[in-house]
Amino acid sequence: MRTTTAFAALFTLMFFSAAAHADPFAKADPKAGKSAYEEAKCQTCHNSLKDMGGDGNRIFTRPDRRVKDSQGLLRMVRLCADRTGAAVFPEDTEHIAAYLNQQFYKFQQ
Repeated sequence: MRTTTAFAALFTLMFFSAAAHADPFAKADPKAGKSAYEEAKCQTCHNSLKDMGGDGNRIFTRPDRRVKDSQGLLRMVRLCADRTGAAVFPEDTEHIAAYLNQQFYKFQQ
């Protein structure tokens, strides 16, 4: 009886632990996101921002970045695509978010 209870507790702990570290963009493809990011010339736009000093990647790594979680990242990718008129298909925004998360943000959920 004790081993069954211990096994159930261990299984539950492993399940919730895995869920806590789940990939927020599990259905997206970071490689496809990188391609879409490059095709849309996102980096060129980021490089031109005066606060970035010519290094557009600083927008992702600065201490005061606006994006705080995976859903915020996805919203920001959509906002950027909409505001700039970038040639990004709606289904590619999740791929781009997955790429940016993999490269810079490292959000677990």
